[in-house]
Amino acid sequence: MTALFPSHSPAENAADTGTTDPWQAAHDRMISLLERRGIDDSDVLRAMKAVPRHAFIPDTQTSPAVVYGDHPLPIGLGQTISQPYIIAYMTQRLKLKPGHRVLEIGSGCGYQSAILAELGADVTGIERLESLVGFARNVLDQLGYERIRLIHGDGYRGLPDELPFDRIIVSCAPPEIPDNLLRQLADGGRMIVPVGVDNQALTVVDRQSGRFVQHADLAVRFVPMIKENP
Repeated sequence: MTALFPSHSPAENAADTGTTDPWQAAHDRMISLLERRGIDDSDVLRAMKAVPRHAFIPDTQTSPAVVYGDHPLPIGLGQTISQPYIIAYMTQRLKLKPGHRVLEIGSGCGYQSAILAELGADVTGIERLESLVGFARNVLDQLGYERIRLIHGDGYRGLPDELPFDRIIVSCAPPEIPDNLLRQLADGGRMIVPVGVDNQALTVVDRQSGRFVQHADLAVRFVPMIKENP
């Protein structure tokens, strides 16, 4: 997909990456950091290179160094876009294959959706905040992503009428994994979800011959997963 970088002042310095474009330089530094931190899936790195993170940040005044730094950023309404390393790590652990049907819970600004689409997935994202759905749709349309469907809805419910999904990725933290989402995971499928309240851990769930095998992974901090009708 086309990565359009904002205009910039010639005085901005990007000499350390050999390019005069500070946005591209900051993007390149982000990729180098991901590699140093152990992201070694070439397809995931390619996807992270292809998607312009800055396009998904509502605050257009944010600098290249901040946008492409390895930290979460606010996107309004008390929500965040996750740090690049966590997005890359979760995507790598998902072990996607082209053509997989992916359910994304908490699609937010659409950045993770774009990464999944770059890997050839058919993505359906659910986001409970309608204004974020509109923002994400606009950005994804401008960038030319056609294999992403965004829905304003309740992530706890998922999409029971459209199961099963080969992969499920959750970008908000429930206190425990919702049974609805487990039921929507295909046999042979994989889910990755941050679980917990005060202490959260990424949890990988594999469905094998009807059984769910799960184990805790990285300690993380995500916004809570909220039921629309508690």
